[in-house]
Amino acid sequence: MLKRVVIIGPESTGKSTLSADLAAYFGEPWVPEYAREYLNQRNGSYDYDDLLKIAEGQVISEDTLAASARNFLFCDTDLHVIKVWSEHKYGKVDPWITQQLKSRHYDAYILTGVDMPWEADPLREHPDPSMRAYFYGVYQQLLEDRGLPLLAVSGSSVARLEAAAAWLERQQSW
Repeated sequence: MLKRVVIIGPESTGKSTLSADLAAYFGEPWVPEYAREYLNQRNGSYDYDDLLKIAEGQVISEDTLAASARNFLFCDTDLHVIKVWSEHKYGKVDPWITQQLKSRHYDAYILTGVDMPWEADPLREHPDPSMRAYFYGVYQQLLEDRGLPLLAVSGSSVARLEAAAAWLERQQSW
């Protein structure tokens, strides 16, 4: 049975790298963060209504790539990130996103720590270490409240891959 694993965390914490590394390690597909593709096409400009389009694109990408997965589908973020971002930036969340969060199923989350150095990027908005720590705490609390398997990773890219791969291989309660 296919297990959907979400790699989640604040900006510039190695989510894309870990997603790609886990996919390569297990020989499975990974779903890039759709927001990056969408925002690149718009030169980084977006508003509240764009978050729904980004959410829809993320869901379509996940469901499309799931067809080619055998055991794991690694997702570079999920709708929780869009929800948190929308709440933080606009003080509201589109009801479709909220509904999808209730109906979509993920099997495990890997939370990426803020100990990786910030890499400037025109699409990133919060380089301040206190904001990175804030978002980390928000994601951690949100995931703990859901009660799903959760692994927090830190250290180098190699250390994160080793910890995440070993943890996924040990999961017996799938």
